[in-house]
Amino acid sequence: MKPPKAKKIEKILEMHDDKRNDAYFWMNERENPDVIKYLEEENAYADFVMKDTEQLQEELYEEMKARYKKDDESLPYFFNGYWYIVRYEEGKEYPIFCRKHQSLDHEEEIIIDVNILADGQDFFEVANVAVSPDNNLASFSSDNVGRRIYNLNFKDLKTGEILPDTIENTTGKAVWANDNVHVFYIRKDESLRAYKVYRHRLGTDSSEDVLIFHEEDETFDVNVFKTKSMKYIFMASSSTISDEHHFIPADNVFADWKVIQPRIDDLEYSVEHYEDEFYIITNADDATNFKLVKTKIDHCGMENWVDVIPHRPEILLEGFEIFRNYLVLEEREEGLLQIKIIDEKNQESHYLNFSDPTYTAYIGINLEFDTEILRYGYTSLTKPSTTYEYNMKDKTTKMLKQQEVLGGKFDPENYISERIWANSRDGETKIPTSLVYHKDTKKSAETPLLLYGYGSYGHTVDASFSNVRLSILDRGFIYAIAHIRGGEYLGREWYEDGKMLFKKNTFFDFIDAGKFLIEENYTSPKHLYAMGGSAGGLLVGAVMNYEPTLFNGVVAQVPFVDVVTTMLDETIPLTTGEYDEWGNPNDEEYYHYMKEYSPYDNVETKHYPNILITTGFHDSQVQYWEPAKWTAKLRELKTDDNILIFKTDMSSGHGGASGRFESLKEDALEYAFLLMIDKRQ
Repeated sequence: MKPPKAKKIEKILEMHDDKRNDAYFWMNERENPDVIKYLEEENAYADFVMKDTEQLQEELYEEMKARYKKDDESLPYFFNGYWYIVRYEEGKEYPIFCRKHQSLDHEEEIIIDVNILADGQDFFEVANVAVSPDNNLASFSSDNVGRRIYNLNFKDLKTGEILPDTIENTTGKAVWANDNVHVFYIRKDESLRAYKVYRHRLGTDSSEDVLIFHEEDETFDVNVFKTKSMKYIFMASSSTISDEHHFIPADNVFADWKVIQPRIDDLEYSVEHYEDEFYIITNADDATNFKLVKTKIDHCGMENWVDVIPHRPEILLEGFEIFRNYLVLEEREEGLLQIKIIDEKNQESHYLNFSDPTYTAYIGINLEFDTEILRYGYTSLTKPSTTYEYNMKDKTTKMLKQQEVLGGKFDPENYISERIWANSRDGETKIPTSLVYHKDTKKSAETPLLLYGYGSYGHTVDASFSNVRLSILDRGFIYAIAHIRGGEYLGREWYEDGKMLFKKNTFFDFIDAGKFLIEENYTSPKHLYAMGGSAGGLLVGAVMNYEPTLFNGVVAQVPFVDVVTTMLDETIPLTTGEYDEWGNPNDEEYYHYMKEYSPYDNVETKHYPNILITTGFHDSQVQYWEPAKWTAKLRELKTDDNILIFKTDMSSGHGGASGRFESLKEDALEYAFLLMIDKRQ
């Protein structure tokens, strides 16, 4: 079977006196039968190339699935008189949201059974379930396409009746006012930007809903949330570099919205409430790595902010939790997350102890104010996700729940994790890289190694456990995460050095991390593989152009690869809101800089590694045509005989298949691809 050959239609795109001929531009016509035909041909070709691995894919899928407890449930948490639990039943793909009144021994009440709602659907996702303050009603949002456009519905928990109120085209989130009658929600515009906040009264048609706020700045999104105290409802407008928060008492939906601090370029802040004050994490006053301040509710402008935790250049403040007698901080120092507990009575403080060389720790769900108990989570590359209760007074720890790994083979002692610091090309910067491998795996030029990266939006990919990953670790792979610039692993400056006109640092860090692993004899180019998704797909796509012989294979998941064209099209979701991340190509300097690294624009006549590209037809974040065009151009210009396959899930979006286990088939395909091409070396 020959690989598909996409037709070419000349399309000249001109900007800043620069012309680009995008011969595959026509693929953005979603309803065009030729587009569907091409995607289906690519799917058929991918199936043909991977046919010999069908048994391996099934084996991988079954062993991945076997590690999960089929009738698992979340750790219960108590709130407003009820214990809340999300559970799964054996043989069913979707969660069941339920609760028990006062005691876990009481009879279960099912709030929403997603399996019933999803019956007969190719794709189905419930994004948000929220119970009213009086515990009698619930809102829930659903998407049956994968575009992350949600319908909002309501259920009477006393009768089980689904109410006639239906609100379309929302972000999926609903916030209840304390009157149990009104909810606040957000609509999306044509580009899927969250831009309008509405107030809905139950029992009325959504056409009568009141517009509360219209965010007209196309670089901002809007969000709505209620404080932990349940006393205030907040409306937050945010761009990459600026925030603005408005609030009203949750008891009075008709109150005038007050602003905390009007938006200012480069001023970021987030807010929580405690007693008569707001606590705010902010980068005000050049607090690059953020600080914690507080202010009186009646006088909350920036001029009234008082430092609680001053800025510390060496520590990134990521989060906090307020209790009646304790303040808990989530900090990052030298890349590692730490949890600091401060006794407000005597101002004494201490840190929780974590022993792994690389790990993730985080503050869990803590909805009670008046308690000495802190819930926190911990995981590492060798230890499954675990939730603990920590007594902040007695300094004692109790394990509440640990992710079970079934199948009878897993023992954390059989795996080794490391953190190394790779040398970068500038001779000064060190790139932290986390690794995990089976204790029987020897480091050598013959050892396969999968290097994962992301490096955008300040998002940090921390070292955490994966059930799925065991399938390649047990087959001799080393798995590594390059904590490259563009994330915040080493603080805010680490992010700033990997965005806008410094974006290339992200790609070079990944390349240098890969070369360092080879120099240190962890692997060799014949056995080195790269993986990244979304902006991480941009990463591996750019890296492939810069260093096509460094990797034997690349897996690009829902990759953002047509950077210039996408960022010039303001009708495409997420474009205008991302100018502060990538730059605005309407500005000539940014245009040319983007063009220099855009994977699609830089495909050349040369050898490329083995490549697997995936996408979802309904993807709302990276449109399917980006990887489709990229695949077609690679097929046209590449001069090697290496494998290139492109797989489109015709029923899903950016997050892949819905259902608890269906997505494992995608993981099995990717791992089978890597194992297949490595075996050929």
